[in-house]
Amino acid sequence: MTNETLQIIKTRRVVRMMTGEPVARTNIEQILEAARWAPVGGNQRFLRFVVAEDPKLINLIRMVSPGMIQRPQVIITICADWDKFRKNKVKGHDRSSYIDVGTAMQTMLLASHSLELGSGPVTSFNKISVGIMLNLPSHVTPELMVCVGHPASGYQMPMAPKQKITWESLVDWGRVS
Repeated sequence: MTNETLQIIKTRRVVRMMTGEPVARTNIEQILEAARWAPVGGNQRFLRFVVAEDPKLINLIRMVSPGMIQRPQVIITICADWDKFRKNKVKGHDRSSYIDVGTAMQTMLLASHSLELGSGPVTSFNKISVGIMLNLPSHVTPELMVCVGHPASGYQMPMAPKQKITWESLVDWGRVS
């Protein structure tokens, strides 16, 4: 791959080992600006992003997040504003909200990597506890967290499945036989 964007996509990894070095506010702002450009269903922007930088708050969040292996310097929580979702007349069975969370997450992960930062998603956490810790109103729920920090030197999350996965092994052309 020679295209810079495709190279960023191909080399991005989940980073679980991070240093204690602070993340510059400008980098976090760039990640959030990138997330603003993530595709959303029907252009209905109902996601909110809550940034936690305070070490005490991050430690509290980690206590109720068994999936948070890394020790991030920043946690960006992707939240859903359900009042805004309903106000925009999105039907209750519409699953686009979950797709929107996923596209925001992936955009943040790619933006982090392009800034030479490490990042990783966390979905295993107590939503009620995190909502209380972040002082979220009842109509706003935390859906996913993105941990951000500087990758520990020499550490890279392995991407070695038991058998080689190629794009061809994942694709069927036309109808599946």
